[in-house]
Amino acid sequence: MLKTVRFPLIIAVILVAIASLAGCSDTKTVQLSRDSVILAFGDSLTQGVGAPAEQSYPAHLARALGVNVINAGNSGETSAQGLTRIKALLEQYSPDLVIICYGGNDLLRRLPVNQLANNLEQMIQLSQAHGAQVLLVGVPKPAIFLDPVPVYSDLAKRYQLAAELDILSDLLDDKGMKSDTIHLNSKGYQAFAKALAAHIDITPN
Repeated sequence: MLKTVRFPLIIAVILVAIASLAGCSDTKTVQLSRDSVILAFGDSLTQGVGAPAEQSYPAHLARALGVNVINAGNSGETSAQGLTRIKALLEQYSPDLVIICYGGNDLLRRLPVNQLANNLEQMIQLSQAHGAQVLLVGVPKPAIFLDPVPVYSDLAKRYQLAAELDILSDLLDDKGMKSDTIHLNSKGYQAFAKALAAHIDITPN
């Protein structure tokens, strides 16, 4: 009799768990208009090292969405260095959306992960204080199997951000998408932009 009662109960728990996981997979999107300004903020992956300037991900994103995308990538920059220049960029461009893609140089140089998390959090807070929405990009730690470090998902949950956590791990794990071990090629940047565009909805003016 006990077995008869427990089996349906176990099935019910499993179904609830599956439903919860399905709910977590929903993609959070950012709402913009045609006259919106996007600030693509990051290091060499934002600047577009490994491809011509017109093939960087911000350039691909601008063409895909039909909006103004400012390429504010600076090759070799750590998150601490990025934090020192974001305020001036926010004041200069007054963006509606800031795409934050930092961490690669921190992780390559084995800088403290808690320092990366703190710098990213301050970037998020400054962006939001200037009235901008934020799209956070997860950056993988150099390893055989590439996965973004947990700080990105933690920050996305804490600040209820749109986030693309897996695309860089997937692309950097594909030789056909890379120009070298740590940078994408034109095809890779196009795929990167496409993944980011999936989180952005453009509404008519």
